[in-house]
Amino acid sequence: MDDETHPRTLYVGNLSRDVTEILILQLFTQIGPCKSCKMITEHTSNDPYCFVEFFEHRDAAAALAAMNGRKILGKEVKVNWATTPSSQKKDTSNHFHVFVGDLNPEITTEDVRVAFAPFGKISDARVVKDMTTGKSKGYGFVSFYNKLDAENAIINMSGQWLGGRQIRTNWATRKPPAPKSTQDNGSKQLRFDDVVNQSSPQNCTVYCGGIQSGLSEHLMRQTFSPFGQIMEVRVFPEKGYSFIRQSQSTAWMGGFGSPSAQAAAPPGTVMSSLANFGMAGYQTQ
Repeated sequence: MDDETHPRTLYVGNLSRDVTEILILQLFTQIGPCKSCKMITEHTSNDPYCFVEFFEHRDAAAALAAMNGRKILGKEVKVNWATTPSSQKKDTSNHFHVFVGDLNPEITTEDVRVAFAPFGKISDARVVKDMTTGKSKGYGFVSFYNKLDAENAIINMSGQWLGGRQIRTNWATRKPPAPKSTQDNGSKQLRFDDVVNQSSPQNCTVYCGGIQSGLSEHLMRQTFSPFGQIMEVRVFPEKGYSFIRQSQSTAWMGGFGSPSAQAAAPPGTVMSSLANFGMAGYQTQ
């Protein structure tokens, strides 16, 4: 039996009918020693699936991360933690809940679960949808059995790219943080020093938002190049924001947002219309 907090069994689905238990074991034992493999083949139109049990939780977690989405005999397989069927929904009120924000509208609950699975046993995961339209609201929640697993997920997943967009993570509260709006400017305005001091020293990515029009990669490079070498720029013109990643975060310490920094920017750039900026992944909880 699996330990609830350290599962060792994986579900492997969407398999070709030509896949055998021997082939699965050959592939998965390259990652870690496997205890068993049980193939389930139904005499219906459903694709076969199997359960692979490892001796060690860490090997199972590594296999999940490495094999999910890989092609086996021409079919992209789905790998996840095996769940035990239950007649009633598990009570997760005493578990440790992570808020996941800034999700791409195309991201599903399964995508979120797979992305966070390497950090430990997940008791629940969901992307919140609008009840009227059925579309994603752009945030979700992941629940872990262990507090340490949840903490590691928050630390390591904040600012990571998921579905072409950087996500943000934090401890879930009773009500998720409301999206920032240009109308809601009554809250306390953050100073540049506050943003930098509360951000990770390893964070080299800056969020730049509130740009009404004319947003382009060229404009971002022109505006931010005086502050250091730019490694990557991602722009979202329809949303009015972008992300700028440079070689090291210390270059921003010169005080972007300060009078001297504004003077260093090329004339006629986005500086004058910039509504907000900050180190990407910075939390305002």
